Amino acid sequence: MVFMSDDNFQKTVVVLFGALGDLAQRKLMPALYQLHKAGLLKEGCQILGLSREAGSTEQFQEKCAASLKRFLSKADHQAEVIASFLQRLTYLSLDFNHAEGYEGITKWLAASPHESLILYYATPASLYAPISTHLHTLGAISKRTRVVVEKPIGHDHQSSTLINDQLAKHFTESQIYRIDHYLGKETVQNLIALRFANSLFESQWNHNHISHVEITVAEAVGIEGRWGYFDKAGQLRDMVQNHLIQLLCLIAMDPPSDLSADSIRDEKVKVLKALKPLSAEQMAMYLVRGRYAKGICDGQVVPGYLEEEGANQDSSTETFVAFKAEIANWRWAGVPFYMRTGKRLPEKLSQIVIHFKPAAHYLFDQDQKHIAHNKLIIRLQPDEGISLQVLTKDQGLDKGMRLRQGPLSLNFSETYKASRVSDAYERLLWEVIKGNQYLFVRRDEVEYAWRWVDKLIDGWEASGIMPKKYPAGSWGPASAITLIARDGRYWHEDV
Repeated sequence: MVFMSDDNFQKTVVVLFGALGDLAQRKLMPALYQLHKAGLLKEGCQILGLSREAGSTEQFQEKCAASLKRFLSKADHQAEVIASFLQRLTYLSLDFNHAEGYEGITKWLAASPHESLILYYATPASLYAPISTHLHTLGAISKRTRVVVEKPIGHDHQSSTLINDQLAKHFTESQIYRIDHYLGKETVQNLIALRFANSLFESQWNHNHISHVEITVAEAVGIEGRWGYFDKAGQLRDMVQNHLIQLLCLIAMDPPSDLSADSIRDEKVKVLKALKPLSAEQMAMYLVRGRYAKGICDGQVVPGYLEEEGANQDSSTETFVAFKAEIANWRWAGVPFYMRTGKRLPEKLSQIVIHFKPAAHYLFDQDQKHIAHNKLIIRLQPDEGISLQVLTKDQGLDKGMRLRQGPLSLNFSETYKASRVSDAYERLLWEVIKGNQYLFVRRDEVEYAWRWVDKLIDGWEASGIMPKKYPAGSWGPASAITLIARDGRYWHEDV
């Protein structure tokens, strides 16, 4: 994707904590390389990588070169461009918990003239406080500093408040960029354009015309060796509290007054405030927790969650969550949002399906009445695009007025063949460099989301019910089908 150049943003340097970690090597370095390749990093823009491992700048550059070769496409892997990008990189070894060694950062900053500073904390949240404190003590933080932090922001409302309080000691809210990488996806950003630039949709975007909404974030992989982290978090904390709820907010929010960061985030917060809590009775009917058992994925037998390396047999952690949510406001009164996410599902898929109500009077064959409604399908991955399912007359002299359902589709990679669809982190890093917060999560968003999720966690812990088993490679426990079938509906792929 080609970004529009902006000569007004300041010359920036980036200090990357956790520079040898998976996130930095898999996502951040390729994203920074793409910005460099597009000519968006100003001359003199330098990147300082920090990690506990001993090593030289040359070794760090070699590590990053290997990661770029691994994670870039062949078309993007251009030797001369990579060589020039690597010249921007410097490496220092540092124990983030101890003050010793932080002087190296200030010396590097003094030797790297810049107008603004980006601190990227690609580390566990437990390190945010010591890193910020040591930088503050040395005077490395100023009004021109921006700090980027990764999800999850805590594991509940109380811990998220503590983390945000620690950040707030050294940074104003306008300096803090809380990343949810889903918000950087091209299709997610297009939700705003799709809804508010097209009267066709915005005039229909309410309970009068929409019957229900599905949000699915499915993963084909298991826990990928992250037992220690995942078993403490679970799918609800890891995916629902941030990704799914952010998608819900963008789908359900009212039109902002403008496209400024706070106008958009104000509307998202209104949605979070209007989310109806589930009663104990509703939780029993409309909240499903599952855990994958042994099964087959991509033709291969894979182990169950409790058979993974390092598994604790007493674990009660879920790898699948499905639930029904409702929003108590005028726009969405009576419209259910069916949401689900899980690991070891049949495919990697993130999509939103908007089900429109059928016409008031049906004229055609009664046996086709079940297809007589439109669906808007918004795919976030693997192939980003938008499809509107419409009804037309079937072709042929013998068909009469039989209906058929077909798509009006927009696949970004196929439609815009001359453009590369940018990775989410490219967009997010570019917006940080420009100082634009509209794709980042504000503190009150995090805390309202946690308050709602905490009630779900408290409810199922009080029930003592263990997660229901589902075979790897399936769409989750049978009770997830029952959840939506109870309302006379079906998940999109089951129709």
